[in-house]
Amino acid sequence: MDRRVVVTGMGAVTAMGSTVEDIFHSLKQKKNFVRVMDEWNIEGLRTKLAAPIDNFVQPSHYSRKNTRSWGRVSLLAVTASENALIDAGLLNDAVLTSGRTGVAYGSSSGSIDAVCDFYSVINNNTVANVTSSTYIKMMGHTCPVNISVYFKLTGRLIPTGTACTSGSLAIGNAYEAIKYGHQDIMIAGGAEELSPTQAVVFDTLFATSIKNDSPKLTPSPYDIGRDGLVIGEGAGTLILEEYEHAKARGATIYAEVIGFGTNTDGAHITQPNKDTMGKALQLAIDCAGIAASDIGYVNGHGTATKQGDVAETQAVRHVFGKTVPISSQKSYLGHTLGACGALESIMSIQMMNTDWYAPTLNLISVDPDCAELEYITGDGKTMSSSYVMNNNFAFGGINTSLIFKRV
Repeated sequence: MDRRVVVTGMGAVTAMGSTVEDIFHSLKQKKNFVRVMDEWNIEGLRTKLAAPIDNFVQPSHYSRKNTRSWGRVSLLAVTASENALIDAGLLNDAVLTSGRTGVAYGSSSGSIDAVCDFYSVINNNTVANVTSSTYIKMMGHTCPVNISVYFKLTGRLIPTGTACTSGSLAIGNAYEAIKYGHQDIMIAGGAEELSPTQAVVFDTLFATSIKNDSPKLTPSPYDIGRDGLVIGEGAGTLILEEYEHAKARGATIYAEVIGFGTNTDGAHITQPNKDTMGKALQLAIDCAGIAASDIGYVNGHGTATKQGDVAETQAVRHVFGKTVPISSQKSYLGHTLGACGALESIMSIQMMNTDWYAPTLNLISVDPDCAELEYITGDGKTMSSSYVMNNNFAFGGINTSLIFKRV
């Protein structure tokens, strides 16, 4: 059974804004949201940069009973998901509790504060900081569980704690759950809360930007002068729905999901492999039943790390065999880790539907080691395209590619 899968709702919370409209407005303004983290006073940490959500306000209708099992990552995930359900016109629909609605969602980890509280048992020999909800806040599947409980879902729950592919893998798994008849609706996406521990992960690999005196000039994906990535935070949710179900209720359809490819490198934990990355892209194209030449835009992973940028662009060039337009939104809001695949999918859909494609900020001179592609810079690119591709790659050699079709 192959059924059509469409996007009928989108919600997001980022440093760029807390609505899809505000985020896209910030994208159009070509505004970088990286700032110096004066609150990070950590010995040995080279980078002082991040893109936090400074103006987020918890919705007033979230009660203490609701939120006692939520860390910040779950709060962001539930908020983005509620906004997406409202956008889809499904917030109070009986289909949510029918067993035909599920959730696929991921983050790199649970809430770091809860992790610290839990491990005080070992570090301080006390259980004083541990409550009945501490583990729920820190566990790897905290986001999909809390989404499922808050919205009283009774369908499938698919956790995707795969670092930088958490959001895109969730969308792909949700797509397959509907395509093959297991569910009619899926809440899909990813989230990440900001913590200096995430910066430390990349700092120890000398992969973070240390342009601490010029935060707006970094990160610089694909640029010869780039010096590493910047961590961000946020959450992005897409409501995926079976086409006939959406059509019957008169839902707004933003795009159709037509292709999904994923695989693993099976080689190195942190070093990307252009060959298997390219195979993931080809899997998505084959799944979509189109030619690479039909795709008008590639939303690149574009982390602004040397190895990542080079491998990714070489994979794209090999698969497309031509100079396809490409850009990276991480130059606006940093690397949101588990959220990036969902947020970049939302922005890909918005760009496709408005015929405007955002430039990569801070891209002045393309690294000659990057493959020959059409790197979008300046004021962006105005064009019409029926298909866009969003690619994400993660530690562990996890590769994902999604293809969206204009409806």
